[in-house]
Amino acid sequence: MGGHVICGVDEAGRGPVMGPLVVAAVMVEDDRSLRKLKVKDSKLLTRAKREELDIRIREISTVEVTMMAAAEIDDFLRKENLNHLEVHLFARLIEHLRPASVFIDAADVVEERFGRNIQERLTCRPEMVCRHRADVDFPVVSAASIVAKVVRDREMDKIGESIGRPIGSGYAHDAVTIGFIRQWLEENGTLPPHVRTAWKTAKDLYSVSKVTNLTHWTDRS
Repeated sequence: MGGHVICGVDEAGRGPVMGPLVVAAVMVEDDRSLRKLKVKDSKLLTRAKREELDIRIREISTVEVTMMAAAEIDDFLRKENLNHLEVHLFARLIEHLRPASVFIDAADVVEERFGRNIQERLTCRPEMVCRHRADVDFPVVSAASIVAKVVRDREMDKIGESIGRPIGSGYAHDAVTIGFIRQWLEENGTLPPHVRTAWKTAKDLYSVSKVTNLTHWTDRS
């Protein structure tokens, strides 16, 4: 791809209690083609529309995706924090694509720090714009957010199929997800696969299940 190439990087799945974290990068010569597609922050689109746009985005751009499963996230967080994890994954994609300019949706409350931490991991030196709400303000980041969300949704579908029951979106506000984890705990006494055990939601559900099981055992004795 020739010319002054620009790249957008965003994630899907930072906060869920279940499932992978997915980071996507989309690189184009300029964002005119993405503007014509009317890409938006993935959260503002239906799943069907995201799926449709994902196909179109991949036709007109270079796309790279990396992800980290729940167990890998747990392992990483024993030594580092979640912002450092995202820095690691964002930098991995930027280093691979080596764009002239990169636009990043900042995960850190301090935008400059997030961008600086990514830059420190790179051997290339792209012009960098790192902002909150970049997925709203920059079409190339909107496109990355769409790709990341589509990939994560499909991964959650695969997890649900492998488990053999509905698991929901993986987010703590999803009653299907929380109901699944509670039922699994009741049946097995352990957290289900693909749950981020380091998350407070998972720890709380596990603690409640232990108390509940102890109460049931005491009542029967």
